[in-house]
Amino acid sequence: MFDALSGSLERVFKKLRGYGKLTDRNIEDALREVRLALLEADVNFQVAKDFITRVREKCLGEVVLDSITPGQQIVKRIHDELVELLGRAREDFRWTGRPMTVMLLGLHGAGKTTTAAKLARRWTAEGKRVLLVGCDLRRPAAVDQLRLLAQQNAIEMVGPEPGDSVVQVAGRAMKKANRELHDAVILDTGGRFAIDEELVGELKALREAVKPHNTVLVLDAAIGQESVNVAKAFHDAVGLTGLVLTKLDGDARGGAALSVNAVTGCPILLVGTGEKAGDLEPFHPDRMASRILGMGDIVSLVEKAQEVVDLDTAQDLQQKLRKKGGFDFEDLLLQMRQMKKLGPLDKLLEMMPGANRLPADAMAGLRENSGPEMKRMEAIILSMTPRERRNPDIINGGRRARIARGSGTTVSDVNELLKRHAMMRKMMKRMKGRPRMPFMPPAGA
Repeated sequence: MFDALSGSLERVFKKLRGYGKLTDRNIEDALREVRLALLEADVNFQVAKDFITRVREKCLGEVVLDSITPGQQIVKRIHDELVELLGRAREDFRWTGRPMTVMLLGLHGAGKTTTAAKLARRWTAEGKRVLLVGCDLRRPAAVDQLRLLAQQNAIEMVGPEPGDSVVQVAGRAMKKANRELHDAVILDTGGRFAIDEELVGELKALREAVKPHNTVLVLDAAIGQESVNVAKAFHDAVGLTGLVLTKLDGDARGGAALSVNAVTGCPILLVGTGEKAGDLEPFHPDRMASRILGMGDIVSLVEKAQEVVDLDTAQDLQQKLRKKGGFDFEDLLLQMRQMKKLGPLDKLLEMMPGANRLPADAMAGLRENSGPEMKRMEAIILSMTPRERRNPDIINGGRRARIARGSGTTVSDVNELLKRHAMMRKMMKRMKGRPRMPFMPPAGA
């Protein structure tokens, strides 16, 4: 996500930090490179031009504070303008009625049906009662896909009956939602490969019948600047209250996210960062700006940890390690399973300050290898006997060969894991009885 832009901006900032004093020429050269970086990231031309103009106006002639370097002051200005560009502040769906209604729009392939299910799952986890409505009557198996996703996540759904129109499906769903006191209704509407009169007419009729509180466009971020044109066309035709950007994890440039709010004036509500049910995140302009500039996003990282890590299990493990003063493979397996809930390692590193300074090939390696590596380690540990997990020192050559056969790995793989575990155990001993697990708060916090 934003890999190319982050790398380009980091190179510009490295030059700026090296200047003891900035001249107008230095600033112009830096802003020219920033503009080029934005355009290479597929940011809309006019948006990039306006962005640079605003930054230039604020930088030229500005009094530099004694407490920071001139380069740092320009970086701060660029950060502030990025926040403005991305939408200023976090915005949420309009929860103004019961049931609150969301009409999801989008072209074929944008991920509309999947987003509907992810959104329903998210709100259900918050204790809300959600109803999914299959209004895509043209795409083959669209309703079946939504029904399957609803069943997998234990969410109620209303689909079409023979001869139903889109408006009739929605009307029956709204009656059910009002009668059974649902908190939210999500309508998965039909899409096309392009916006045409028939699609616009259908959406307008549905909007008139339901009068949704939220009309949200699901947008494929991977199509770059074209996504901005799609958003503008939908907004002009139907009127949007918000946007959801999908496939942001597959777009290293990120130009859509940087352009779409500025062009349409519609806030980005959520971003899709993967295919799993939980890969739908709230969009925070200030946090995203910090990530783009390599400042990290520790707040989102901590929030993610609080959502997925079982705190009771983590604290039990912490107490156990303090008591016995050791760290065996049972402990390592438990810690690995906690870490897996946080997601791929490369995504976690993107939230850490300075992540954009890592070589591109290193991040690519993490993306490709971290998942298989974790699975291989888990397979090796599970191939050990309970006694071997609790007493790693008894694992001799014969046992290593058996563990390798049982896990489908090699003896060298087993040796490597044993070596890593020995290093972890030494580290735990050095901490003098106060082991801390990743993202675990201090005891009593």
